[in-house]
Amino acid sequence: MSAGVRICTASSSATATSDCHGQVLVSGSYGGEYNAFHAGKWGIRGVILNDAGVGKNGAGIRGLAYLDRVGLAAAAADARTCHIGDAEHMLAHGIISYVNHAARAAGCRVGEAVRTCAGRLRAVSIVNAPMPEVHGGKRVLIRASPSPAIVCLDAAPLLEEADAGAIVVTGSHAALFRGKPDGVVKPQVRAIFFSDAGVGLDQAGIARLPTLDERGIVAACASADSAEIGDAQSIYREGVLSHVNVTAARLGGRAGLRVGDFVASLCNTWGVNT
Repeated sequence: MSAGVRICTASSSATATSDCHGQVLVSGSYGGEYNAFHAGKWGIRGVILNDAGVGKNGAGIRGLAYLDRVGLAAAAADARTCHIGDAEHMLAHGIISYVNHAARAAGCRVGEAVRTCAGRLRAVSIVNAPMPEVHGGKRVLIRASPSPAIVCLDAAPLLEEADAGAIVVTGSHAALFRGKPDGVVKPQVRAIFFSDAGVGLDQAGIARLPTLDERGIVAACASADSAEIGDAQSIYREGVLSHVNVTAARLGGRAGLRVGDFVASLCNTWGVNT
């Protein structure tokens, strides 16, 4: 059954394409339900995601149980062994940290190489079932005025040009896709917050922070243990900063500060009462 079945890679589940149909997908995304949905909708045999340090309420691997609902084999790679946001690096270096029931039935095991697990998944059947509804991918306007606006986006790619000048809290990790500069943060926001995705190997989960210094953008990450990755409102209301860029540090950002408190401080600094 596995003859001719390929192992496809995608920097994120959202960038996977119909070319993955009938194949095995290794995705650089964290293993939340939203990313599991985007992977599973292509009719694949199995998927390997990144565990993003697992984090609060198991948000980094919640998609594995979600995919069990349709019998799709799914596993997660330990973020401490490979780079989140870089599927090729995951395939080359990653070690499996979690498997769902369907993947376990296919022979996948915790502690084996991502490449070995992906190879096992080549032998399972294609799952073309409709994906259950997911609730991720939300945009919530916390305040529209006075400036700056405060916006919560469950995924950084939801950024719009209209967000320029806003304070943005995302549910995304702060990795660079494939470890290279990208155009995810296109608008010139005033500040942006992410999950640290457990930080991971070579600090891949926070690699975007210094690139935003180059544009004078305040950028910081909340600990994945303090707030749920993928849920921007959780990061805004519950998140505790673990890492900040130089621009943020100059304005009082520091590890241990709550995200909401730092946002309030920034608004005060920029002349807006919260």
